[in-house]
Amino acid sequence: MESIVNIGILHSQKIHFQLNENYYFKEGNKKIAGILDVQFYKGEIKISGFEKTFSEITLIPEIYKTATAEIFDVVIGINFHWQQKQNQRFRGKLIFKTEDEKVWVINHIPVEEYLKSVISSEMKATSDLELLKAHAVISRSWLLAQIERRLKGKQKTKTEFIVSNAENELIKWYDNHDHKLFDVCADDHCQRYQGVTQISTLKSIDAVASTYGEVLMYAGELCDARFSKSCGGVSENFEYAWENTHFPYLSKIIDNQTESEFAKADLKIEENAKNWILNAHAAFCNTKDKQVLEQILNDYDLDTEFYRWTVVLKQENLSALILKKSGINFGEILSLTPIERGESGRIVKLEIKGNKKTLTIGKELEIRRILSESHLFSSAFMVEEGEKINNIPQSFTLKGAGWGHGVGLCQIGAAVMANNGYNYLQILKHYFNGAEIVKKYEK
Repeated sequence: MESIVNIGILHSQKIHFQLNENYYFKEGNKKIAGILDVQFYKGEIKISGFEKTFSEITLIPEIYKTATAEIFDVVIGINFHWQQKQNQRFRGKLIFKTEDEKVWVINHIPVEEYLKSVISSEMKATSDLELLKAHAVISRSWLLAQIERRLKGKQKTKTEFIVSNAENELIKWYDNHDHKLFDVCADDHCQRYQGVTQISTLKSIDAVASTYGEVLMYAGELCDARFSKSCGGVSENFEYAWENTHFPYLSKIIDNQTESEFAKADLKIEENAKNWILNAHAAFCNTKDKQVLEQILNDYDLDTEFYRWTVVLKQENLSALILKKSGINFGEILSLTPIERGESGRIVKLEIKGNKKTLTIGKELEIRRILSESHLFSSAFMVEEGEKINNIPQSFTLKGAGWGHGVGLCQIGAAVMANNGYNYLQILKHYFNGAEIVKKYEK
């Protein structure tokens, strides 16, 4: 049977929204509509037109199919370069709860309704139907796995996990934690969900309907299905990005019809990784086809070099950047040395040597976070030192591959596969080793 999902939309001191039709205000025992505000007030919630405050507020649409609530100034892309505010419209029940002296607005809707928006928010609703179907299965699998984990009391209560915090090593990984008041949030921390605002075509609705209830499973368990923008030609094992658990369905695949000798090589070996990264080998995600790319990328990212990329870090800025991002004063940076790589050549451990401090950092997201104002494209990179003055490199050139952690489905690769005539089942089997597509529930 189809589940209900609760999605945290916005967390703020004050939430401004508009109900376009009548909603039943459960706690106030009346119908309301129009432009309203709710705000945190002395530990409770105050709503426009009521003197009384409430510990919780529930708004239920009188006519589900036509009623929508528009929430103003929803923050999207939190902490990324595209962070911005949007007005977004939502169907279904709205619940307001307090946490940390702010109010959460939570959308309560059926899973399949949620997915129509997710696949249109993670990519464009005009994308190839087979790509949308593949993403519907992935998003459904990931969501139900989160709900199942929460019901079993196996929630993650934090986002940062320390693996090693020795004097000369700091290894940590980051993941989404489970929220206390709802199942998932609406931003990149979980899955992008922007309400009915993004459902602009029948194609996204068809993609969800035609895969109704379908999930990825492995050895009888729901798959923790992951995805990134571009694997760079080779996908990564789960354990090199997150906790030290091996999932066969989230392990190295070559993103091509045929495996090149470079790709088949052990990319944990430095010389092999170098040969792989410094050569733009054929792969599904190695494309400059604008029609394909615009299905995945925002307009301002369309000209981004993501399959193979170059970033120059100047000494005059690098030390200050690393201090800002890590809180550690390395002094002038003398070297950036890969210590360990994963199956895709992504660096898992990187030694940063300065004239004041030497430290090995990891895993991949920590490396990307410390070496960039936002996030470095990926940790699959080679380091070339620039001119030295008094034995101090004046710059470091990073030559890299891919965009994101590289685990699971490669969105750009999948878009190319769909464009080339592959169906969603073939796409899923390509990216998730040994996983089965199973009908979890029927209509």
